[in-house]
Amino acid sequence: MPEPAKPLAIVTGASSGIGYELAKLCAQNGYDLLIAADQAAIHDVVKDFQALGSEVEAIEADLATLEGVDKLYAAAKGRPIGALLANAGHGLGHAFLDQDFAEARHVIDTNITGTIYLIQKVGRDMRARNEGRILITGSIAGFMPGTYQAVYNGTKAFIDSFSFALRAELKDTDVTVTCLMPGATETEFFERAGMEDTQVGQDKKDDPAYVAQVGFDAMMRGDGDVVSGWKNKFTTVLASVTPAGVLAEQHRKMAEPGSGKS
Repeated sequence: MPEPAKPLAIVTGASSGIGYELAKLCAQNGYDLLIAADQAAIHDVVKDFQALGSEVEAIEADLATLEGVDKLYAAAKGRPIGALLANAGHGLGHAFLDQDFAEARHVIDTNITGTIYLIQKVGRDMRARNEGRILITGSIAGFMPGTYQAVYNGTKAFIDSFSFALRAELKDTDVTVTCLMPGATETEFFERAGMEDTQVGQDKKDDPAYVAQVGFDAMMRGDGDVVSGWKNKFTTVLASVTPAGVLAEQHRKMAEPGSGKS
């Protein structure tokens, strides 16, 4: 008798950081992989996951565009998707009025538009089968106004909220939605966002392997949300009772250009 096919997991932003670690966990836990990122480096990690026993297909696509998401979705070739780990996203530092608007829009389109478009396409299939797991990478940044990171924090506030709403809409199904909300993590995020000279860019950050494990475990349990690390949990509690103006000033001290050590 042939062995039953493994379930398929789609992991976006899988070339490095949290996404890479999430894909690794999927491979270690019996999933085949369809991985995607907007950089050619996505092809360099395929062998890492194949070595763990998974069939792997890598798609290089700009997931800020509907065309890029369509390309990724089509690559599944109609195969049922057991898990969607919607992790792709990036940030942009400096003052909003000084940012190039095309770059700011790309953050919005990657973090929000492409993310929810992919979730809608995959989520409809899951609902029709009445099974599936969705893990969305939000952020504790969604709990506070992001001075010098205004667009990014705004997108994460949207994603955090969206994930809870979608979960409630699917409560009578066997499709689960989990929101992973990490804090600052040791990834390429701050370099790509141009925030290397900021306090938050230079501070010690969480290990992406640890963050991914927290999120993966929560997804497998079917939890609604999880904040990685006790310091980040404490931050979210404080943010819920602190005036927005105070939070904005606190964020300025962390993210203002030049606020890091010289």
